Amino acid sequence: MKLIVAIVQDQDAHALQTILIESGFGVTRLASTGGFLKDGNTTLLTGVKKDRVEEVLALIKENCETRIVTRNTTTSASWGSGVYLPYLVDVKVGGAVVFVLDVDQFEQF
Repeated sequence: MKLIVAIVQDQDAHALQTILIESGFGVTRLASTGGFLKDGNTTLLTGVKKDRVEEVLALIKENCETRIVTRNTTTSASWGSGVYLPYLVDVKVGGAVVFVLDVDQFEQF
Protein backbone atom coordinates (compact mmCIF):
# COMPACT_ATOMS: atom_id res chain seq x y z
CA MET A 1 0.00 0.00 0.00
CA LYS A 2 1.09 3.58 -0.72
CA LEU A 3 0.20 6.96 0.72
CA ILE A 4 0.06 9.74 -1.84
CA VAL A 5 0.51 13.23 -0.41
CA ALA A 6 -0.42 15.89 -2.97
CA ILE A 7 0.05 19.58 -2.21
CA VAL A 8 -2.04 21.60 -4.67
CA GLN A 9 -3.31 25.15 -5.13
CA ASP A 10 -6.61 25.86 -3.38
CA GLN A 11 -8.28 26.62 -6.70
CA ASP A 12 -7.42 23.12 -8.01
CA ALA A 13 -8.27 21.21 -4.83
CA HIS A 14 -12.05 20.85 -5.18
CA ALA A 15 -11.95 19.50 -8.74
CA LEU A 16 -9.14 17.09 -7.88
CA GLN A 17 -10.86 15.86 -4.73
CA THR A 18 -14.10 15.32 -6.66
CA ILE A 19 -12.47 13.33 -9.47
CA LEU A 20 -10.51 11.20 -7.00
CA ILE A 21 -13.68 10.32 -5.08
CA GLU A 22 -15.59 9.63 -8.31
CA SER A 23 -12.75 7.30 -9.33
CA GLY A 24 -13.14 5.32 -6.10
CA PHE A 25 -10.31 6.75 -4.03
CA GLY A 26 -10.69 7.93 -0.44
CA VAL A 27 -9.31 11.40 0.20
CA THR A 28 -8.44 13.35 3.33
CA ARG A 29 -8.19 17.11 2.76
CA LEU A 30 -5.99 19.38 4.88
CA ALA A 31 -5.63 23.15 4.62
CA SER A 32 -2.00 24.26 4.31
CA THR A 33 0.00 27.39 3.59
CA GLY A 34 3.46 27.81 2.27
CA GLY A 35 5.84 28.81 -0.39
CA PHE A 36 7.20 32.09 -1.60
CA LEU A 37 3.77 33.71 -2.06
CA LYS A 38 2.31 32.37 1.21
CA ASP A 39 -0.85 31.46 -0.70
CA GLY A 40 -3.32 28.93 0.58
CA ASN A 41 -2.66 25.39 -0.48
CA THR A 42 -4.51 22.17 0.09
CA THR A 43 -2.83 18.91 1.00
CA LEU A 44 -4.70 15.80 -0.14
CA LEU A 45 -3.88 12.42 1.39
CA THR A 46 -4.87 9.29 -0.53
CA GLY A 47 -4.12 5.71 0.43
CA VAL A 48 -3.97 3.39 -2.59
CA LYS A 49 -2.87 -0.07 -3.58
CA LYS A 50 0.50 -0.12 -5.30
CA ASP A 51 -1.00 -1.01 -8.68
CA ARG A 52 -3.21 2.12 -8.71
CA VAL A 53 -0.53 4.73 -7.94
CA GLU A 54 -0.06 5.69 -11.60
CA GLU A 55 -3.81 6.20 -11.99
CA VAL A 56 -3.87 8.69 -9.11
CA LEU A 57 -0.76 10.48 -10.40
CA ALA A 58 -2.39 10.85 -13.83
CA LEU A 59 -5.53 12.36 -12.25
CA ILE A 60 -3.40 14.83 -10.28
CA LYS A 61 -1.46 15.83 -13.39
CA GLU A 62 -4.67 16.31 -15.42
CA ASN A 63 -6.39 18.44 -12.77
CA CYS A 64 -3.59 20.63 -11.38
CA GLU A 65 -2.43 23.05 -14.05
CA THR A 66 0.40 25.52 -13.74
CA ARG A 67 -0.41 29.11 -14.63
CA ILE A 68 1.24 32.53 -14.59
CA VAL A 69 -0.18 35.17 -12.24
CA THR A 70 0.91 38.76 -11.76
CA ARG A 71 1.62 39.71 -8.16
CA ASN A 72 2.40 42.99 -6.49
CA THR A 73 5.61 42.88 -4.50
CA THR A 74 8.00 45.42 -3.04
CA THR A 75 11.70 46.18 -3.03
CA SER A 76 13.68 48.60 -0.93
CA ALA A 77 14.76 51.84 -2.57
CA SER A 78 18.40 51.89 -3.62
CA TRP A 79 19.26 54.86 -1.45
CA GLY A 80 18.61 52.86 1.75
CA SER A 81 16.01 55.21 3.21
CA GLY A 82 13.69 52.42 4.37
CA VAL A 83 11.32 53.24 1.51
CA TYR A 84 9.76 50.27 -0.27
CA LEU A 85 8.69 50.57 -3.88
CA PRO A 86 5.93 48.35 -5.27
CA TYR A 87 6.32 46.57 -8.59
CA LEU A 88 4.57 43.78 -10.48
CA VAL A 89 6.13 40.41 -11.11
CA ASP A 90 4.86 37.38 -13.05
CA VAL A 91 5.00 34.18 -11.01
CA LYS A 92 4.34 30.58 -12.04
CA VAL A 93 1.84 28.93 -9.66
CA GLY A 94 -0.23 25.79 -9.60
CA GLY A 95 0.69 22.29 -10.49
CA ALA A 96 1.25 19.89 -7.64
CA VAL A 97 3.99 18.65 -5.38
CA VAL A 98 3.44 14.93 -4.83
CA PHE A 99 5.06 12.45 -2.46
CA VAL A 100 4.44 8.71 -2.76
CA LEU A 101 5.25 6.94 0.51
CA ASP A 102 5.32 3.29 1.52
CA VAL A 103 2.76 2.34 4.17
CA ASP A 104 3.92 -0.38 6.57
CA GLN A 105 0.52 -0.86 8.13
CA PHE A 106 -2.99 0.46 7.58
CA GLU A 107 -5.90 0.14 10.01
CA GLN A 108 -9.40 1.50 9.73
CA PHE A 109 -11.64 1.41 12.81
